[in-house]
Amino acid sequence: MQNQVIQQLNKVYKELIHQVKKISDNKYLRKLKNAKFLIVVFAIAAIITSIEMTADWTVKGVPANTYKTSWIGNTFGGGKKWVQNNIETMYVAPNGTVYTNSFWDEGGAEAGIYKDGDVIGALNDTHGWSRGGGKAITANSKYVYMAMVQGTVGKINQDYPSDGTTWYCVRRYDLSGKPAPFDKGRGWDQSMLIVSNQSEVTGLATTGNELYVSDSATNSIRVYNTDTMKEIRDFSVTNPGAIAIDKQGNLWIIQSKNGNNPTKIVHYSPTGKQLPQKITDVVEPTAIAIDRQGRLLLTENGLRQQVLIYNIKDQPVQTGTFGSKGGIYAGVPGEVQNLKLYGLTGVGADAAGNIYVNSNGFNKSGTDLRKFSPSGKQLWQLLGLLFVDNADADPKTDGIDVFTKQEHYLMDYSKSAGKQWTYKGYTLNAFKYPQDPRLHTSPDATFVRRIKGQPFLFLTDMYSSFLQIYRFNPAKDGKIAIPAGMFVGTHGGGKKSIEGNWPPHQPEKGEWIWRDKNGNGAFDKGEYDNNEDYPYLGGWWVDSQGDIWKTLRTEDGIRRYPLQGIDPKGNPIYTYSSMQKEKTPSIFTDLRRIEYFPQTDTMYLSGFTKDHPAVGDDTKVVGSEIARFDNWSKGDRTPRWRVVVPYDTTGKREVATAAMSVADDYVFAVTFKTAEVYVFDAKTGTFAKKLKPGPEVAGESGWIDIPHGIRAFRRSNGEYLVFVEEDWKAKVIVYHLKK
Repeated sequence: MQNQVIQQLNKVYKELIHQVKKISDNKYLRKLKNAKFLIVVFAIAAIITSIEMTADWTVKGVPANTYKTSWIGNTFGGGKKWVQNNIETMYVAPNGTVYTNSFWDEGGAEAGIYKDGDVIGALNDTHGWSRGGGKAITANSKYVYMAMVQGTVGKINQDYPSDGTTWYCVRRYDLSGKPAPFDKGRGWDQSMLIVSNQSEVTGLATTGNELYVSDSATNSIRVYNTDTMKEIRDFSVTNPGAIAIDKQGNLWIIQSKNGNNPTKIVHYSPTGKQLPQKITDVVEPTAIAIDRQGRLLLTENGLRQQVLIYNIKDQPVQTGTFGSKGGIYAGVPGEVQNLKLYGLTGVGADAAGNIYVNSNGFNKSGTDLRKFSPSGKQLWQLLGLLFVDNADADPKTDGIDVFTKQEHYLMDYSKSAGKQWTYKGYTLNAFKYPQDPRLHTSPDATFVRRIKGQPFLFLTDMYSSFLQIYRFNPAKDGKIAIPAGMFVGTHGGGKKSIEGNWPPHQPEKGEWIWRDKNGNGAFDKGEYDNNEDYPYLGGWWVDSQGDIWKTLRTEDGIRRYPLQGIDPKGNPIYTYSSMQKEKTPSIFTDLRRIEYFPQTDTMYLSGFTKDHPAVGDDTKVVGSEIARFDNWSKGDRTPRWRVVVPYDTTGKREVATAAMSVADDYVFAVTFKTAEVYVFDAKTGTFAKKLKPGPEVAGESGWIDIPHGIRAFRRSNGEYLVFVEEDWKAKVIVYHLKK
């Protein structure tokens, strides 16, 4: 049927071409004005183009209506609405409007505005041009005041900083998010107040017509008029941070650790007189606010993971807490519940007594902003959990359980786009496993594998420089993924593979495999196996039997680490003594990705070839070709097929393929800038279809920044799930493809 349709369209196409030629040869039409003639020709050309496109929509047996777009990890799908990355601080207005600040949001919403569980807007012009957000924000009835950073861009004549200079500013906005300039304001629109050239603004608060600014560089609080932005006075406070102003107009300031003196909350009058009251019994306070009853709310980001509530009428007395003691690690560790908080960065209260709390997780895991009633009932939750991240499905549960590097989602595919996922688990325990590699590195792509029936996570990073391994022990650790092992590559400069003090006891040079032999999740002495090898890596793969594969960008560039079993602590065993070296097939000059399927003895490789060489040295892309090899273990190195994928031929990186993934009948490859998924028939290598972000995600995607930015999985019903990194709007796109 599809072939008949295409044949018919081809007939129409040829007939229209014939008609265009007739029109162009018609003497009467030639007497018309050129413009009219061109209108006729272009109109017919548009019809032809339309029919051409229609004919291309159905290719090689894959109809156009067989896929749809969804997403996970963000409350909103994109366009004008998404929850920003990693809220560092927030201010809650009396009417419940929440103003937030982040150091960076890929989509440009460093400072968001939220209300009633919805995205209201964002402060304008916070992104690009060497700009970024900060760790303080406040507002009054007229303006919003945002801490920000402005670096140099070489445009001094437009009032940017000179070379080598950074401005740490307070930028003023109106309540709709537009910059609000003032006399002698700095920057191209005169909305910036330069506080320091040395370090960032660490606290902001307003009362009456006064704006209080924590200037940690000079150990002082600076006070400005909120309308004129002229400095009124300043006074000394050592290491001042976040500020809250009580009903008497006095300041409560988080004072950061100073030498041997622990972090504490100090009390000052508006004119700078230090008052005797202080709070010293809090471990790692991160945010502070005053509620409608005049109580002080203080987030403790230590073991308690709670909001602490103080009566501050006289000497501060803790009168209560908000949230489960132990946070996300209470009860079943890692299980997401309404009152289990984790990685606290913001707290506030509105005039109705509702409490707002933001959790970022640990090492910037993502935004989790919640509103609670005065009685503690969760009223809404906004999530922006994913940044430079990709997902994979648990093969045992047929894709019902999906994991990213720190999160676990439960899927219901009967629901509409964006509503299919439920956030069920946060798999990182920063207190029990402080050496967890996710706290010290930036992994961004997940492989979920079942080895001898047990689930494992494997994580790699933007440069394929390591592979991390995690196990689970639900009886003792609930939802937590426990550090179990790690591979790293050889440092090209002959140094340690990972510079710095982490992990302890690592070899001084070469590469290594770490296994958690004693089961404590820490990198202990005697737990390393080391080696030296070619330092330039292309990609990683974990096959269904648990064997690990690695490509090196050299002639003998394939490494296989056969699984040697599971040790008594539940860790998979890999060794250099059992490692196998294999030659790179001769068609490749620069080997990149690898995916091997032991059930069929099929190997898929990608890289640059003699026929299609690289231009420059883009280390993140798959190369120029993907090839399939059958009977791999028998030594057959003749490709069954080769296919050229979009790759850079100009050195401008406008066209390139970032990542590939194979699932049963299809090979999926996603482009770098356009985020288009090319689908090839796995048997023949023939192009089958192209997937693009649909209207469910506003037809948009950010760049694919990681070498494993696509992961495909075939469900038992024949549907393919195709997960694609989408860091622009803090999510992962999910394509649902039916064969």
